Amino acid sequence: MSTSSKAKERKKITTLSLRKFKQQQKPITMLTAYDYATAVAVDMAGIDTILVGDSLGMVVLGYENTLPVTMDDMIHHCKAVARGARYAMLIGDMPFMSYQASVDEAVRNAGRFLQEGGMDAVKLEGGRERLPAAGAIISAGIPVMGHLGLTPQSVHQLGGFKAQGKTAQAAKDLLDDALALEDAGCFSLVLETIPARLAQLVSERLEIPTIGIGAGIGCDGQVLVTHDLCGLFDRFTPRFVKKYADLHGEMARAFEAYKSDVQSREFPGDEHSIDMPEEQWQELLKALE
Repeated sequence: MSTSSKAKERKKITTLSLRKFKQQQKPITMLTAYDYATAVAVDMAGIDTILVGDSLGMVVLGYENTLPVTMDDMIHHCKAVARGARYAMLIGDMPFMSYQASVDEAVRNAGRFLQEGGMDAVKLEGGRERLPAAGAIISAGIPVMGHLGLTPQSVHQLGGFKAQGKTAQAAKDLLDDALALEDAGCFSLVLETIPARLAQLVSERLEIPTIGIGAGIGCDGQVLVTHDLCGLFDRFTPRFVKKYADLHGEMARAFEAYKSDVQSREFPGDEHSIDMPEEQWQELLKALE
């Protein structure tokens, strides 16, 4: 079958698609993207969902954590991703303090992701304490993905990027949060850095799909930060990441080769240069005499 025929058969992924995948026990795939070129590549690979994550603060903007990321940062990158992806479901990550201050502000900011950023849904962190905001956003007609476990926007409260849900009480609280978010109308949940058996239990108890990151194989789908997967972020690599490439190393080698070629005058060569008709060149020289 030709590539064009396959493309015609692809359909836009929606919240209903993800629910159907869970029912069919078909694992859901998700990756992050923050720019047009990456979005095109992720979409061409057939990935189900693209998260424009506030992780861009670390892997793109160079911050120590996600807290400095603003709504304008997120909308800027969402627009680029939306121009590049046609089939994947697009989810915008609501940044720190875009939904915590008030319910009205949460709804307005969530609306910006769809109206300005071209997203299909939004994601926000937190459990039962976020029910008023999540419920209001959903009531406004905006699909919401929840996020439990290690929630990076609460990194200072959690005492660092540490695994969550490791005690019986913490695990029970997380399950209760998951059920509450499902009852509120969330279409899916991200489960980050929690024990694998807890993630599987939560996934089995919920009707909505779960997407794991550092949460084991028992989730309904998996997500990774694309820069981690591709080896583009060299500051640190979480233990749950599988590196599929070393693009940072490849880029460094390419840059070194370029520098060498320029310094040795091997680049640019004739094949990289523009020629001028000889008669025009002679006419120029004559005019300059």
